[in-house]
Amino acid sequence: MIDAANGFDLIHDIDVRLTVELGRAQMRLRDVLDLAEDSVVMLDRLIDEPLDVMVNGKLIARGEVIAEGNRFGLRILELVGNAPRDRRAAPIEVTNAAPAGKAGKAA
Repeated sequence: MIDAANGFDLIHDIDVRLTVELGRAQMRLRDVLDLAEDSVVMLDRLIDEPLDVMVNGKLIARGEVIAEGNRFGLRILELVGNAPRDRRAAPIEVTNAAPAGKAGKAA
């Protein structure tokens, strides 16, 4: 039997898509069709607002763009969630609701 901690280790190598959203804009189709080189599209996010960091479309953090060498990077400023979580999964407790041989019998 695999315990919860070792079972969690099985999924560590699954690929996920990490996306950083700079901002959004709503446009009419005619305006999109009019876009050309040097066009500027104004986004809904302010310069000093943190960017949304998503994994498979789910918001997990907020961060800021950094430059390291000749590449962009991302500094995580805030993890998003309801409560602080431990990095390891809690053990799963299994309890037997009915003694063996008694389940499914009519009274």
